[in-house]
Amino acid sequence: MIELENVAFAWPDAPPAFADLTLTIGQGEKVVLLGANGCGKSTLLKLLDGLVAPTAGAYRYAGEAVTPAALKARGRGRRFRAEVALLFQHPEAMLFNPTVFDEVAYTPRRLGLADAEERARRWLAALDLAALADKAPFTLSGGEKQKVALAAVLAVEPRLLLLDEPSASLDPRTAGWLVDLLQDGPATVIVSTHNLSLAAELGERCLILGENRRLIYDGPVEAALADLDLLERANLAHRHRHRHGGHAHAHAHRHDWESS
Repeated sequence: MIELENVAFAWPDAPPAFADLTLTIGQGEKVVLLGANGCGKSTLLKLLDGLVAPTAGAYRYAGEAVTPAALKARGRGRRFRAEVALLFQHPEAMLFNPTVFDEVAYTPRRLGLADAEERARRWLAALDLAALADKAPFTLSGGEKQKVALAAVLAVEPRLLLLDEPSASLDPRTAGWLVDLLQDGPATVIVSTHNLSLAAELGERCLILGENRRLIYDGPVEAALADLDLLERANLAHRHRHRHGGHAHAHAHRHDWESS
């Protein structure tokens, strides 16, 4: 489904967000994307969603090159938007409609789907948001905004689901529901997270972007989480001293944190 060949991206007048990414992801894979703050995870997800284009290398989706020109082609661009959906790290960046219902129905309506309203009702109910359907999104709590943004993405029912820190503001019940949905559903999923405790439940394959902006691991997620040296090199684990009585010794520890 996804092919990246020597892909790099850099914002104007800035060093590369990442470089030399070469990998393939097959239909139905569940992939966890890990890395310290600033290593390029969010930018990579935006590239996979076609919001930014590689500054070097090639990106192919379902065998076809993803370029700005290709996405402007009416049939091709519409098909890509119907099949690929991105949940932003900060839900406020996605919410602009007058009501929660309109927010969730927005993209299905734009795609001309005959069941746009039914999809919106179904996903609002699934995320326990039906009572908020007529509310303005900006009046909601952080967790509610996260759920509305998630419902808006799921309402597209995409083949490729890109999620940037989806559990950051979710309550435990909703986070558990999301894990089950991702594991049981047919969509290909790439999800970035700082929650190492949850990573093994979100996918079977793990990609780790190092602080050198390159891919330093591609393999089973459980093996990655068990390798403290790898996690320490990726700045996903920290080492500090412990004192026991009069003795001190150092250990490396995995840790979870919310991104800023």
